[in-house]
Amino acid sequence: MAGGGAEVSGRGGARDIVVVGSGPNGLAAAVTMARAGLGVTVLEAQPTAGGGARTLDLGLADGIVHDVCSAVHPMAWASPFLRAFGLAARGVELLVPEVSYAQPLLGGPAGIAYRDLDRTVERLAEDGPAWRSLVGRLAQEWPDVARLALGDKRSLPAGLLPGGITTAARFGAAVAEQGTRAWDLRFRGDVAPALLTGVAAHAITRLPSLAGAGTALLLAALAHAGDGWPVPRGGSGVVVAALRADLEAHGGTVVTGLRVGGPGDLPPARAHLFDTTPRTLLAVLGDRVAPRAARALRRFRYGDAAAKVDFVLDGPVPWADPEVARAGTVHVGGTRAEMAATEADVAAGRHAARPMTLLSDPTVVDPTRASGGLRPLWTYAHVPAGSDADVTEAVTAHVERYAPGFRDVVVASRCVPAARMDEHDENYAGGDIAAGAVSMRQMLARPTARADPYRVPTAGPAAVYLCSASTPPGPGVHGLGGWYAARRALRDVFGVRSTPELGPGDAPVRGRGA
Repeated sequence: MAGGGAEVSGRGGARDIVVVGSGPNGLAAAVTMARAGLGVTVLEAQPTAGGGARTLDLGLADGIVHDVCSAVHPMAWASPFLRAFGLAARGVELLVPEVSYAQPLLGGPAGIAYRDLDRTVERLAEDGPAWRSLVGRLAQEWPDVARLALGDKRSLPAGLLPGGITTAARFGAAVAEQGTRAWDLRFRGDVAPALLTGVAAHAITRLPSLAGAGTALLLAALAHAGDGWPVPRGGSGVVVAALRADLEAHGGTVVTGLRVGGPGDLPPARAHLFDTTPRTLLAVLGDRVAPRAARALRRFRYGDAAAKVDFVLDGPVPWADPEVARAGTVHVGGTRAEMAATEADVAAGRHAARPMTLLSDPTVVDPTRASGGLRPLWTYAHVPAGSDADVTEAVTAHVERYAPGFRDVVVASRCVPAARMDEHDENYAGGDIAAGAVSMRQMLARPTARADPYRVPTAGPAAVYLCSASTPPGPGVHGLGGWYAARRALRDVFGVRSTPELGPGDAPVRGRGA
């Protein structure tokens, strides 16, 4: 619905900030600006706020709600923004599975990434020492690893521990190893390579690749540190609810059901922050964007896709290896070679017969998600961009290979093909849930190579910033794109040099600049 007449008002009636999009990044930006004493309004096209971090009743079974996109949240506890925000103090409970993730394999034991590193190493047997030296060391140094991976890619991360430079060198060497054909030299068996490659597949890109390796090593390290790969009690929407509550407590407003499709839909403000893709920003602002910047944003490349299949089950997934049932996340893809071949098919525009599938059963740690003997099951399958295929049967058959009898516990299902993923989040055009291809170039120069990746040069009275997953540090529920963009806007537009405190008991910044 178009809405050119939306009112933007803040303290004293000031029109300060309009944020377009209410995903975690948009809400993080809004919270930061509101805590600086500014008037903030967030505009959201969907009937509910949250973007890819919503939890909704899809009508598949009474009392069963589903996470529409993100479901498992290692970034939620590792993010500097959300750590400062203090989710636990706001009633958000991150439930930590004993097994962070698992990789079922045919004809042998599954790969199991326990939260406990020593237990993981022991199960990996001959490749245990290799896992410890590659992943375990990074897990021990996770604060520096997170700062490096989750920074703005333009500056040395603040707060690096004394050994941070050594960690950076170690992380870079590990990425170079696991992102190239040297990735098998360290391992002797098949289980450890498959276990790590399943994590790399989160990048939805050819494997091996440097971007896939960076993704794998960050997430694998977090699996053995802090809160591992937690599942929020009640679903991902509780994170959104906490952010929205804080925004509203500081005078901000969220307007849902209002789509900003062009310049006439954008209310006046001193700054506009877009939690959208570059494509949407250009569509809204048109020739207001400086020609050189517009050309650079049009070159931003979008990636391969995911199709979503939600299931309702009347019992747990009957994994052949019972240890898999303890995992909050399961990567259903087979061996390292099988996953590399599958991702190559997708990159070439072909549907794989057995698509790489990510799966999560939240009731492993959150019994409140079950109702009347039924439980939700969350899955994604990798497909070519823009695919309109219903992959329900392909996913069912693939899971059945590792969990004989899976079909018998399925009560209901619903597929959202990649081509329709943008119906619940416009940032996922064509099914690209990363809001831009995950390549090494685009992780370092995201969305462009400008020194400030967030500010968009425009003609007009309002400053414009992009703050979505299309900006550093990229995809994930961490709020950092919004936080980094908001801090720049505070400094450049409003003269606020200090970063507002974010904790539940912290007062907003006073005395902002003109």
